[in-house]
Amino acid sequence: MCRNITPLRQHRRTREAPGGQAGTSSRIENYLGFPNGVSGDELASRALQQARRLGAEILITRSVKRIDLKARQVEMDGGDVVKAKTLIIATGVTWRRLAIDGFDRLIGKGIYYGAARSEVGTTQGLDIHLVGAGNSAGQAALFFANHARTITLIVRGESLEKSMSQYLIEQLDGKANIEVQLRSEIHAVRGNTNLTAVEIRNSESNVIRRHESSGLFVFIGADAETKWLPEDIARDARGYVLTGDDLKKAGRWSLGRDPYLLETSAPGIFACGDVRLSPVKRVASAVGEGSMAIALVQQYLAYSGLTRRSRTLIALKRLLRSTRPPLKCV
Repeated sequence: MCRNITPLRQHRRTREAPGGQAGTSSRIENYLGFPNGVSGDELASRALQQARRLGAEILITRSVKRIDLKARQVEMDGGDVVKAKTLIIATGVTWRRLAIDGFDRLIGKGIYYGAARSEVGTTQGLDIHLVGAGNSAGQAALFFANHARTITLIVRGESLEKSMSQYLIEQLDGKANIEVQLRSEIHAVRGNTNLTAVEIRNSESNVIRRHESSGLFVFIGADAETKWLPEDIARDARGYVLTGDDLKKAGRWSLGRDPYLLETSAPGIFACGDVRLSPVKRVASAVGEGSMAIALVQQYLAYSGLTRRSRTLIALKRLLRSTRPPLKCV
């Protein structure tokens, strides 16, 4: 436990509902403490209540316009400014969009990105389609299988094994009302005021078939929305924020000390969750990184509070330990 550190005053800014992508997940099966699974919005709601009880100030539906790294302040829409000694970037990712004629016109009218519990009532006893081959698509298919008459999972690839966990594949196989169409993609959507049908093209035969559909849920991945960040915060080609050792590999770290595991190229600014460059994109890992980020923030603040002489002595001690010759046994 760290002592003599002023308690952190935490502000959380979110433009949409809490939970990000996790909040839109129909069912999360592998989160610790929920043996029967939990919906994304329920998990996010519980986390929100807990954060408030522990003193976090949370502002909903606010956007951040820019970050001033030198002044250590965040400028939000409306001109409000919040100053902070350190920041944690946890902005997550945004769903990729399908470029199909008429698609956007039916968003919220039978077509959805993600699958929140609020849509389950609209699918009772109906035929619906899901697009995607990842865990999110598999979890959604299993969730809707308890309500919809039929669920068709539309997959562009030749199999699910490369992109979906085996336990989900086995559960999908056990559901009689779930069908998986491989080598397929949405060609067109039909409906005036609401979705009524989808046209699916088989990439192998190039045949297009029309299917009645009362709901289309899209899970085709997501992108990091980080163009608004200052250039001093390093990102990879896809926009994911570099942290820790990745900064050194990319030549984007200039201080004498090593960066903290979740620290960005701007010292004292941290990143965690899906917005950070990492091969693991899971709710549990994002929550763990969030807890870790708070601990690293406290370490950073404690280190920053030391005098220059104290920091120099610490650096010298580390250097001496690393260059000390090994002991010889006689």
